[in-house]
Order: sequence, then structure tokens, then C-alpha cells
Amino acid sequence: MNNRTIGSLSVSPTGLGCMNLSFGYGSVEEDIASRVLLEALDAGITFFDTAFVYGSGHNESFIGKTLAPHRRRFTLASKCGMSRDGIDGRPATIRKQCETSLRRLKTEVIDLYYLHRMDAQVPIEESVGTLSDLVREGKVQEIGLSEISCASLKRAQTEHAVAAVQSEYSLWSRTPEHGMLALCKSLGITFVPFSPLGRGFLAGSALSVDDLEEDDLRCTIARPRFEPEAFAANTKLLTEFSAIAKEYECTMAQLSLAWLLAGEGGSMIPIPGTRSIDHMKENAASANIHLKPETIVRLDELINDSTVQGTRYTTERMDSTDSELDVVIEQDPDADPDRPVS
Repeated sequence: MNNRTIGSLSVSPTGLGCMNLSFGYGSVEEDIASRVLLEALDAGITFFDTAFVYGSGHNESFIGKTLAPHRRRFTLASKCGMSRDGIDGRPATIRKQCETSLRRLKTEVIDLYYLHRMDAQVPIEESVGTLSDLVREGKVQEIGLSEISCASLKRAQTEHAVAAVQSEYSLWSRTPEHGMLALCKSLGITFVPFSPLGRGFLAGSALSVDDLEEDDLRCTIARPRFEPEAFAANTKLLTEFSAIAKEYECTMAQLSLAWLLAGEGGSMIPIPGTRSIDHMKENAASANIHLKPETIVRLDELINDSTVQGTRYTTERMDSTDSELDVVIEQDPDADPDRPVS
């Protein structure tokens, strides 16, 4: 398994998004969640992603409890600037959340620390300046930004070198292609796709909102594509998608990840989340699948912004995100991708 880089860090080609081990997609037994984390290490996954807000602190505490004895074996990413009370990028809040996260995670340093969302009330330079201070103090090794616009990223980069940008990206969520991927490449920033399996849809395991638990993210902030009518239309795309996966003798999830791993010169590091040990191992093995150029073209044409019904988030959720993403594309297809969204 050839490692990939995030600034000074070297990590496995696919990481593990840990959010759903605590919340977001229904309940999970703690002993199963512990096994997923530990067996991920044995499967060669060395990049674990969490956040201050996940499970109101449970996710970080759980990772600390389970993985602290193995701390030297993996790279740890977490995020600040968001809590149950909302988005807050003030320096004092970032510093306080960092100290709390360090205690929860039972570590002296967070390898990659993201600003989870930009606070519209706080200049990005102030938030990133505080992250830079944490680097100088040895509490953080590299800094990242999540769901950021191109314009904000450029401003942040003048304050401190950004090692990673994390945004939703998959075959059915293509918006980073409208500026962000190119900008990251030009600045030498690693792009980290979250929800690389379309919240389970591209793995063929998703259900419509009629069949999900009420607190499932696909029934709340990510609802539009899982509404029964949109979901039924989107599901038709999986017939050919499944056929392509069979050609490669892999699962649909592996095909989705192989498409990402082939992009941007082989520099992206997707972080699929799962509560299944088997699925985790399948995801890790996706790095061994090499797609033909013509297959990548087929996939690009099959599942993309124009063939998928529904936006990835509700309007309210998108309004709180500093990103050109869905909002700009829907309102003005010819808009400048560097223009920030208010």
C-alpha cells in the first residue's frame, strides 16, 4: 500500500472517517466500533478523521480510549470551530476546543487540525492565525480547512500554509471540480474527500428517507437526494454502475473509491466511514484497483451533477457553508468559482 502525503505527514491512500461510529447513521454498539478502529490499523489504514462536534465529544473520547495505546501507528485528524451551539471560529473558541480535544484524544499533538467551517462573523485570517499559533506551540502539526471556498482558501494561505482541504466529493457530488481541485493542486494542498461513497448510495447500501431512522443525516441535512422520488430516480444509475464493478471484480464501493484514488494524479485521500469490519477492509483494498482511462470516462458520464436528482444538502445547511458548492452552481452556472458565497 503506497502512502500519500498531507504536508509533512505520510498516510495510507484511504483513511477512516470516524463520525458514524458515534452518530449520524443510527446507533452502533461500542464493542463493534472498537473492533472497527483496531482492525483498521491491522488492515493498513493509518489515517483517522474525527471532530470536536461528533457525538458531542463522544467520538474523540472513544478514539482516545480505544487507540491511545497505538498512537504511534496512525495519523490523527480532528476539527474545530463547530459545536452543538453552531459555528464559532473565534480564536478563544478554537484554542479552548483544541485543549479539550487533546484531552479527549489522549494525545499531546493533533497531526492535522481543520477549521470545520468558516465563521462568517470572523475573518478567516483570525481563525487560521490561531491555528498557526497552535502549530508553533507544538499542539498541532499541520492545519486544514473544511468546506471552504476558493476565495477564503487563498486568504487563509497568506496567514499559514494549509496542508489539506476537506470537502464532500464523489461521483455524485462533483462541485470541487469547479475550482477547488485546481486551486489545491496549484498550491500543493492535499484534497481529502469526505462522504466518498455518497452516504452509502454509491455502495448500494442506502435507503430512502421512508426507511431510515429519524436522526439519520440522510433524513435531516442530507435529505434532498434521499427523498423517495429523487432516490428512485438516482437508484436507476446503479444498474450500469454495478455492471462496471463486476467487470473489475470489485464492489461498487471499491469502484467509487478507485475513481477518486485515480484522480488528481493520485494525490487525493478519501476517508470513507463505516461500522462494518468487512466494508472497512474492502475500502482499504480499493487502493489495489487500477481503472482504465476509458472506464474513468464511462463513470464520469454515468454519475455526475447533471444525472443526479436533488442537492446534497438542504438549503438551510448550504446557507451556513462558506463554499461555492451547490449554491453557486444552481443560482448561476456561469459564476466565478472563486467568488465566495455569503
